[in-house]
Amino acid sequence: MATPLSTVRSVVHVDDLGIKTILSDRGISINVDHKINEDEAKILALGYKQELKREFSLWSIFAVSFSVLGLLPSVASTFDYQQLVIGISPVPWIVAVLLSTTVALSLAEIASAFPTSAASAYAVSQLAPKKYAPFCTWITCFSNWMASVTAAPSVDYSCAGMILALYSYNTTSYKPTTGHVYGLTTGIQVTHAIISSLPTKWLALLNSAGTSFNSLGLLVVFIVILAGNKRDELHPGATKFNSSSQAWDLENQTDFPTGFAMLMSFLGVIWAMSGYDSPFVMSEECSNASIAVPRAIVMTAVGGGIFGWIFMFAIAYTLYDIGAISEDVDGLGQPFVLYLTQILDKNLVNLAVALTIIAGYFMGFSCMLTTSRLTYSYSRDGLFPGSRWWKVVNPVTQTPINAVWINFLVGQLLLLLMFAGDLAIGAIFSIGGIGAYVAFTMPTLFKVFYCKDFQRGPWNLGRWSTPIGMISVFFVALMIPVLCFPYVKGSNLTLDEMNWTVLVFFGPLLLFTVWFIVDAHKWYHGPKSNIDEEDMVYNSNVIIGVESEKDCSRMSIKDSN
Repeated sequence: MATPLSTVRSVVHVDDLGIKTILSDRGISINVDHKINEDEAKILALGYKQELKREFSLWSIFAVSFSVLGLLPSVASTFDYQQLVIGISPVPWIVAVLLSTTVALSLAEIASAFPTSAASAYAVSQLAPKKYAPFCTWITCFSNWMASVTAAPSVDYSCAGMILALYSYNTTSYKPTTGHVYGLTTGIQVTHAIISSLPTKWLALLNSAGTSFNSLGLLVVFIVILAGNKRDELHPGATKFNSSSQAWDLENQTDFPTGFAMLMSFLGVIWAMSGYDSPFVMSEECSNASIAVPRAIVMTAVGGGIFGWIFMFAIAYTLYDIGAISEDVDGLGQPFVLYLTQILDKNLVNLAVALTIIAGYFMGFSCMLTTSRLTYSYSRDGLFPGSRWWKVVNPVTQTPINAVWINFLVGQLLLLLMFAGDLAIGAIFSIGGIGAYVAFTMPTLFKVFYCKDFQRGPWNLGRWSTPIGMISVFFVALMIPVLCFPYVKGSNLTLDEMNWTVLVFFGPLLLFTVWFIVDAHKWYHGPKSNIDEEDMVYNSNVIIGVESEKDCSRMSIKDSN
C-alpha cells in the first residue's frame, strides 16, 4: 500500500528515468519524504537509498582518482616491472597507455549509465545473460575487490621501502630488515585508516591537496632530473644525456623474445593506470554523477598517460647504468632511488625521493578510501560474511568506517607475504593489475558482445562505443595470461624466480567460484535494493512530470487517467 500522500514530497517512477536497473520493468514508483535532485532520483531508481553525502565535485572526484593514480610514486614503485624488464625506452609506455585508455573510455561510458558505488559489478548484473548474471556479477565483485584491497598495502609497502631506502642512503651503516619494512608499512596503514574514517567534506579537501601535491611533486622531480642531471660529472667519460638510439632502444631483460617481454612490461603501466576507476566507486558521493564521474575517469586516464610518458621520456634520456640498478649494487632495494643516485648529487636525491614519498603517502590514503567505498557497496548487497557490519554508515561522520577497518585488517594479512620474499609480496602488484582490468572489462564484454539494448547515459562514446569496446576486451584478454608468466624460463626458473600471480590471484578466485557453486548461488542473486518496501508502489497509476532536469524535487504527481 502506498505511503500516505501527506508524507510524500517526491515520487520517482523508475521506468520513466530511462535507466536499466534492478527495479526496471516492474512498474515501480518510489515515494520519498523529502525533496530530491536528479542524482538522488537516479540512485533511487538504481535501487539504493542516498546514504552518503554528495560533497565531491568534478574536481574533487578527479582529485581522488588522480591521487590513486599517483604517477610519481607509481613510476617509482613499478621500476621492477618496466625498466628492469624491457629497458628505458618510452615506447612500451606509449603503447600500453593507448590500449589502457580504451578500457578507461569504455568504463566511463558504463559509469555514466550506472552511477553507483557498486560500479562495474552492478553494470554486469544488468548486462550479462540473465541465467549467468549472478555468477558473472559475483566474479566481477571479487576480482574488483581483490584488486582494490591490495592497492593500499602495495602502495604503503612501496612508500615504506622508499623511506627506509632514503635513510639507508644517508646512513650507510643501516640496512633495513623485512621486519622494519613491515612495521613502518603498518604505521602508514594505521594513519590512512584513521584519515579514511573522516567526514566526506574533509576527505574531499585532503584529496584535492593530495592531487595538487602529486602534480607539483611530479613537475619538480621532472625538472630536477633534467636540470640537476650530473651524469657527466659523476661518471667520467659519460655524456650528459643518452643518445636517441640509446633512449628509445628496447633492452630485453627476460628470457623471452623482445616482443613478449614488452607485453610483460605493461604490468607497470596497468598497475599505475588502474586508479581511474575511483570516480565510479565514489559515484554516490559526487554531484551530477552521470556526467562528472565519466569525465573524471577520462581526465585521469588521458592526463595520467600524457604526464607519465613525459616522465618516462626524462628517465630514458638520463638513466646511466640499468645493469647496476638491476643488481642493486648499493643495496638500497629501491631501483628508482638507485637511478636517482646515478645522475644527481646527494641533496637533489634527497629532495626527489622525499617528494616521491609524500606523493606515495597521499596515494595510499586515496587507495584505502576508494576500497572502503567498494567494500561498503558490496556489503550492502550482502556479498561478504559479516556484511551487516561492513555496510553500516557511521551516523556522526556519515562514512562507512567499519568498511575502512576491515580492509585495514585484510591489508595487514596480505603484507605478511613480504616475509615469504620479494616475489611473493610482488604478486600483489599483479593482483592489482589483473583483478582491476578483469572487473573494468566485464561490463564492456557483455555490452559489446551480448546486450543489444544497452541504455547509454548522458556521457557516451556514440558510434565509437563498439570498436573501442572491442579493442579494450581483446587487450585485457591478451594481458591476463601474459602477466602470469615468470621473467625467466628453463633452467633459470626456480621457486625464487616463479611468478606467483596464478596462485595468489586465481587461487582465491577459484575458492570464490567453489563457494558460489556450493552455497552462494542459493542466496546471492546480484545487487539488491535497500529501499524500504513500504516506500515502493508496484503497478501504480502514478506517473511523473519532471519540470526541471536539474531539480527532480519538482516532480508533480499526476493520475495516468
